[in-house]
This record gives sequence, C-alpha cells and structure tokens, in this order.
Amino acid sequence: MHKIQSIESLAKIIKVEKEKGKKIVLCHGVFDLLHIGHIRYLSQAKKLGDLLIVTLTTDQFVDKGPNRPAFTKNLRAEAIASLSCVDYVSINPWPTAVEIIRLFAPDYYVKGSEFKNLSSDITGKIAQEEKVATEVGTKMAFIDDIVFSSTYLINRYLSVFSEEVQHYLNVFRQRYSIEDIIEVIDKMSKLNVLIVGDTILDEYVYCNAIGKSSKDPILALKYQSHDLFLGGSLALANQVSNFAQNVTVKTIIGENNNYENFIHSNLKPNVSLSVEIQSNASTIVKRRYIDGYTFNKLFEIYMMDDSGLDEIQNKTVCSWLSENIENYDIVIASDFGHGAISQDMVNILCSQTPFLSVNTQANAGNRGFHTISRYPKASFACIAEHELRLETRDLKTDLRPLMLKLHDTLDYKKLVVTSGKKGSSICEKNNKFLQVPAFAKNVVDRVGAGDTFFSLASLCACLDAPNELICFLGNVISSLSVEVLGNQTSIDKLSVIAYIKSLLK
Repeated sequence: MHKIQSIESLAKIIKVEKEKGKKIVLCHGVFDLLHIGHIRYLSQAKKLGDLLIVTLTTDQFVDKGPNRPAFTKNLRAEAIASLSCVDYVSINPWPTAVEIIRLFAPDYYVKGSEFKNLSSDITGKIAQEEKVATEVGTKMAFIDDIVFSSTYLINRYLSVFSEEVQHYLNVFRQRYSIEDIIEVIDKMSKLNVLIVGDTILDEYVYCNAIGKSSKDPILALKYQSHDLFLGGSLALANQVSNFAQNVTVKTIIGENNNYENFIHSNLKPNVSLSVEIQSNASTIVKRRYIDGYTFNKLFEIYMMDDSGLDEIQNKTVCSWLSENIENYDIVIASDFGHGAISQDMVNILCSQTPFLSVNTQANAGNRGFHTISRYPKASFACIAEHELRLETRDLKTDLRPLMLKLHDTLDYKKLVVTSGKKGSSICEKNNKFLQVPAFAKNVVDRVGAGDTFFSLASLCACLDAPNELICFLGNVISSLSVEVLGNQTSIDKLSVIAYIKSLLK
C-alpha cells in the first residue's frame, strides 16, 4: 500500500508537505489489536492538522510481555493503513518515539488521555518524548475519549493460555489488582540482602554436529563460538539487585583461574562481593556443549574442586557471618552443594539469621547426598519437585501430602516447590496449601529459571506477601527467564511489571 512507507521515505514526504504549509500530526504506538478506541483516537488526532502520520513499535521492542505482539509489524501496519483518517504509516526501528519526533519534528505529537499523567509512566518513555517534542517545537496533545486495551481484548478473546490458566487468571484478577502487586514489588527496593553460596561460571560452547567419528563410536562436533555467563550465587545476586536496594555476596573463588576480573565486570553496580580464596583450586566452571542451531544441550563438563575451605578460612567466614548477619533484612542461602557453604556455616545461618531463605540444588555434582534437610530451620525454603522427591525418597505420592509432611518435619515457615510447566506450590503451618499455574510459552533454556523464581519469591516472602503472590511473581519472572539463554541477562523490574499487566488487564 502506498500509505506504508519507510522512515527515510516518510521523512522526505513530510519535508515536502511542510514546505507547502501543511500541518503534520504524529501518533505512535503498538496497535496490536485495532479496536474502536484506536479508531476514535486517530480520527480525533487527524482533526489537529492536515496529515496524520502513524508510526508503529517494531516487534522486538514491544514490551507488553511474552507472546506479544499478537500480530506482526507488517499486519499491524496494514490494519492502521486501512483507516481513511490515516495518511501514512511507518514502522519505527527504535525502542521509543524519541528519534521519530526529532526526525519528523511534527506540529503535534498526540497520545491518549491515559498517558497524560507522567507519574504513572514507570518506563519514563513519555517524559523523554515530551522533552524532545519541546526541543523541536512540537506540541503535545492528549485525546480524551473512550479507552480500550488491546491487551484486555487479546487476553479475553485471543489468549495463548489453556482454559485452566485463563480461568485461574480470571479468579486471580478478582483477588489482586495490578496496583496491589506493583506495591509489593516497589517495597523490595528498600531491602538489604546478603547472599551466601557457590560461585559458578556457566560456559556455553556452541557446536555443529558433523557426524560420527570414523574411528570411534562418538559424535563429532565442529566448534562455532562460546559464551561465558555468571552462574550460581552471582547470577542470583544480579537478579536480586534488579529489585532490592543493596546486595552483598559471600562466596568462594579459586586461587587458580579465578576469573576475578570477569566476575567484577559482570556484576551489577549495587552488588558487593566478599570472597574467600580456595587454595590450590580453580573457580567452578560448568561447560555445556550446545547444538548451535537448536540450542539443545549435548553434554556438560564440571571443572571444580568441591572440597571447600580449610579449617582456618571456614572459621573466618563463620565469624564474618556471625558479626554481619544482623545487618541484613534477608539472608539467602544459594547452596549448590559444591563446598561453598560448610555445615558450620549452615548452623550459624539457621540459628542466627532473622529471615533465612534457602535453596539446595540437586545437580550432577551432588545428586543423592545434598538435600533441603541440611537446613533444619528457615523462614522460606524453595526447591524443585524432583528435589522434594529425592528428599522424601518418594516418586509416586501426590505433591500436597509430600510437601505438608516435609514441612511438618522441618522448621520452615513457608515451603515452595516448583514443578516446571505445571507451575509452583506453597504450603505453611495448619495445612495451608495452594498451587499457581505456570505462564511460560516460549522455552529457550531452563538453566537458571529455578534460581530466578527463587530470587523474587524470596523477596516476596521476606515482605510477608500473601502466599499466592509469592508463587505468582515467581512464576512470572521464571516465565521470562526461560526465554533467555542461560544467565545471559537478568530480568529487570520493568519487564516483570509489563508481563504482569499483560496477564491481568
């Protein structure tokens, strides 16, 4: 359609029309599902000038949550171009309209009335756009009319979730508002957090399978590239730091090949590192060989010395913990069973920590002897279902009686069990138990998803949030996490809030 133009072509058209004395009106948005609210908004915007230009957020920058946009940029452009009030449509290659406003310098930049209150714009995008509009002489205008939400309509009529999940969300909306949940998230920003646990580096080696070796019955791989990410307690610290005020990590790195510069350069600014050096050992690296096309994992190699600190160093860490624990609102034990947390440290954490959150991970390096009962007391404990069944030596019993039995055996205030695509469950005293379904749809990599769940759920539990919100927010952030390869990036606060809005509108 002649109405749909590239940004470069449209800039030239606008320049010519301005020279003719035409007034240019610009609207910008996602327009994921064209509805009557959009039509009335654009029709009224056109009345402000001679030419109405509409630019669309390109697919990669749509921040409405996973599985959005529901319609691709080309389909959205075609829908907008079909309106008689619209003169030209273009797809914005940038994250916001700032560059578009600066390039086009329209007479009017028009938004809906819901954007008029800048204090409600948590992303800060509208404030940036208003600033640039002022710089180039563009007037901001807000249309007051009926307001609909594409997200609302998509959730009701084009949901990607099963009927069971849709029913759950309908009930959940009646119990909690978006504002209620954001209030809990905002309170996390005042928390001072200590994380104790193993330092792990996750190396991803991408390969192409080229066939069977001619001499041995093994798969031959051709190297393509590799990545190195922070893992273990360090990845958890980066994730927690997106929500909490300050994060301190007490951990161990090796004397040899310690990767200290890499670690410091990849930690968030509000993460402080307190390390002990393990003599004659290297920092733990878990090297995974990955098919470069499908991202399927082929095999992995653990490079580690899990013997832990010597007696003198262990006493030093125990003394540090005893002296500093009371300075933190929450202490998180991220225990991968690779020697960073000794039994002496466990005893101090369980006996002296005002609020202790614990996760003990069963992995190839410790399976069979590292379980949650290592910690007899905690305010909050979070494990995966297979770790629960390992602890209880029970593969068949339903989840609820298993969780309640373990909860009665150990002195935990709250116990959460994650079950992958089935969601998560939580229980506490008096047989209180509930389940929350998972919301993930696009799974790229499950590595780190459990730790990501644990990070946000721990902060919620520390704030004494309702049990349902603990699991709900944990499921939300883990749904975002599985769309990322390994611990390549942590999930930020705005992404979590955007996804919550996409679920609950």
